[in-house]
Amino acid sequence: MQSVPNDTRPWQDRKRPLWLLALAVPTLPFQAGALASVTGVGAFWWWGPFFAFVLVPLFDLVTGLDSSANPPEEVMAALEADRYYRWCTYLYLPLQYGALIWACGEWSAGHLSVADSLGLAVTTGVVAGVAINTAHELGHKREELERRLSRLALAQSCYGHFYVEHNHGHHVRVATFEDPASSRMGEDYYRFLLRSVWGSLRSAWHLEQRRLSRRKRPVLSAHNEVLTAWSLSAVLFTTLTAAFGLRVLPYLLLQAVLGFCLLEAVNYLEHYGLLRQRRPDGRYERVAPRHSWNSNNTVSNLFLFQLQRHSDHHANPLRRYQTLRHFDEAPQLPSGYASMIVLALLPPLWRRVMDPRLKGHYGGDLSRANLHPRLRHRLIARKNADAAQAESVQEKRQPASAWARTGPGGGADAARPRSVRQRRAAPTRPSARWPRR
Repeated sequence: MQSVPNDTRPWQDRKRPLWLLALAVPTLPFQAGALASVTGVGAFWWWGPFFAFVLVPLFDLVTGLDSSANPPEEVMAALEADRYYRWCTYLYLPLQYGALIWACGEWSAGHLSVADSLGLAVTTGVVAGVAINTAHELGHKREELERRLSRLALAQSCYGHFYVEHNHGHHVRVATFEDPASSRMGEDYYRFLLRSVWGSLRSAWHLEQRRLSRRKRPVLSAHNEVLTAWSLSAVLFTTLTAAFGLRVLPYLLLQAVLGFCLLEAVNYLEHYGLLRQRRPDGRYERVAPRHSWNSNNTVSNLFLFQLQRHSDHHANPLRRYQTLRHFDEAPQLPSGYASMIVLALLPPLWRRVMDPRLKGHYGGDLSRANLHPRLRHRLIARKNADAAQAESVQEKRQPASAWARTGPGGGADAARPRSVRQRRAAPTRPSARWPRR
């Protein structure tokens, strides 16, 4: 863990005014529209992905790692209570929905080409995806207002069940074979996407079903938080379609899909190949910093409310983003999330970069990693073959038995007949063991 410098001055959050930069993300559609209007270049409607996956990685490269020290324990309580940091997350939502409504107006006006409309949908999808991160920050808190705001932020991406599954499923099963949101070594992003989307949805439903059963309440009711979350999305999309016409519906659906695909890309890289080991009693070991990939890049952490300090988040889920700490002992990504998402979309490049890091993290022993079943079977087969080869070499090094030395023909030649006829004629004894050739 980063140490606090030997300094008598009181600790201060040097990034305090910079957290407002995160609010630039929900204004991306406005930025795209302004740039396209001023320049007359329709390509600027695709500003969102360019900003997220080109500019932010460049900013990370220029600014480097966050050199500020972790907040000391004595300032934690005051830092958590500072409402300025909460308002930085609260303000994301009105900007998010303002941009969505404005985008619907642009789609319905009919002056955009199909390419420009698609670009605006992709840019809006970036907003929806990062909104899930804002919902993640709010949804872990005890205050009812923040929990409600979390559900509202998720409505745009139709991923409201994330609120249930992430808090009560992923945080319990993280870095295990049973967790649909923990990716496995050898599993590319696209296979993981299908497994995680379906597995998370099914997990959320089962978790809510179990909760309502314990409380003796019907599953198909207003008490079901999965159903109410989906209903909120249905109401939102129905209202926007009624207000702006059916023309906006395909773009609304596209931006929603892109939003949760962006979330799943983040899930993919956060725990890739990392595995909690089982204890003697059969339970998994406690979650530790070594079970999450971290990144301490300054700029991307500012835009994501320090989501990249993921190890501390799993150790302390209720801790607010401004107090999350960096751990040097946690496995480190080579760059920020924005860069790593681009790598995840290119599986061969991802494997070339990440698989050696994962192997190094486990000291070359991949049997301790969370492996794709096909890769696990291949690894087991390879280990068995290596063991058989080692046993064969060991047998060849052993001297011939006394019986072989004094057997028919005498000498070592009796221990290894050189022709088919000699092998058939050679006597066999239960205690004899011929060295392999």
